[in-house]
Amino acid sequence: MSYPKLPDFKGLAKAFELYSQLKHEYGAKGIEKILARAEKAQKAALSALKKLPIDRKLAQKEPNDIRKIRALRPRGPRILWQKFDREIYAEKLEGALLARFAGCTLGAPVEFWDVEKMEELARENNMPFPPDDYWKYVPEPYRLRYSLSPREAYTRDKMDGVPVDDDIAYTLLGLLVAEDYGADFTVEENGKAWLKYLPYACTAEHVALENLKKGVPAKKAGEIDNPYCEWIGADIRSDPWGYMAPAWPERAADMACRDAYLSHRRQGIYGEMFFSAAIAAAFAVKHPVEAIEIGLTEIPKDCALARDVRWALKAGRKIRDYKQARAAMDERFKGMSGVHTSNNACLTIWGLMIGGNDVSKVISETVAMGMDNDCTAATAGSIVGAVVGKRGVPKRWHRRFNNKVHSYLNGRKLFRIDDLVKRFTKQAAAVYAKAWQG
Repeated sequence: MSYPKLPDFKGLAKAFELYSQLKHEYGAKGIEKILARAEKAQKAALSALKKLPIDRKLAQKEPNDIRKIRALRPRGPRILWQKFDREIYAEKLEGALLARFAGCTLGAPVEFWDVEKMEELARENNMPFPPDDYWKYVPEPYRLRYSLSPREAYTRDKMDGVPVDDDIAYTLLGLLVAEDYGADFTVEENGKAWLKYLPYACTAEHVALENLKKGVPAKKAGEIDNPYCEWIGADIRSDPWGYMAPAWPERAADMACRDAYLSHRRQGIYGEMFFSAAIAAAFAVKHPVEAIEIGLTEIPKDCALARDVRWALKAGRKIRDYKQARAAMDERFKGMSGVHTSNNACLTIWGLMIGGNDVSKVISETVAMGMDNDCTAATAGSIVGAVVGKRGVPKRWHRRFNNKVHSYLNGRKLFRIDDLVKRFTKQAAAVYAKAWQG
């Protein structure tokens, strides 16, 4: 996709600021009128952009309603287990959780860093790149992330529990939603849970949360003043639904759709559905790519994300490392936001294709690709972790977790990993029990 070439709006805004200051210092008159005219023109242009009609034929291929989405899916297995085995599930779930936490924690201190900058940090740490363990040192070690965990808490020797991150918070929030309202929660109930547990958010989630606070109905909260509705925010919320519907990609995608609808539309919704279905499938397959291929069967076959995923699977056959992956992504998605669903999904897929069932290689190569690399490595870790189980996750990645997960959720600052396994197992068993009853 070729995006429109934007004028240097940031440069113009800065010039307005500087010259208004300079002219004021020189005693010029009429500054306020000129600035007011400029602001009015900018607002008028933005309003005109918002009112531009969309391509209706394209919209029909990319619906937001779950029934219409299902009508446009390709064939898929829908469900892969005929019974729910608690012991098998719990071992695979813990693998998914640990590898997700590891990928997120490795990527968090270098989120959005250039590849070259990460390579320099590796040299400073006297460690290989892609990293084969957590960073020994990161810059600004005492600066807090999410007002709770200092950056040094994400390093190998200073870690005590899984440090706080939004990618992890949404995994926990999904569990709380199911515990409060059941796996058949509505979009409205999901909104109530956000108001109860979520103190703040970013981009699309921030827009939705603020709209909810203003009394906007949950089904409309993601539509008003939300240019982020196709960004990665819903994608990072995919894990709990895959965990609660193991080997049942259709059910996982259904829950993901209801969750994503609160804040996202189109590719934003499909990203969460796709990865939730892939994570669910990962509990029943032998290789992560199998899970990705199954995940693809739960979204519209002609949507932009599906086309990008199919391209990534084909291109990935020739991609051997993080450098090739990043170059391929940059070439195809030039001009796209670095936090969009589609480009980051491709990096996640390539991390899994390069690493296969090797958890360490999957998360380290994915982090090394850059972009939104705590998100991509967390999702990749979740998928490969579910495939290989806890026994397949090297101990160095979870030794310092100390059975603790830190959180910024209201009233839920600390979780225990063993307790999370029990609670997710209870929810998954209930999902399957209801299926057999029905």
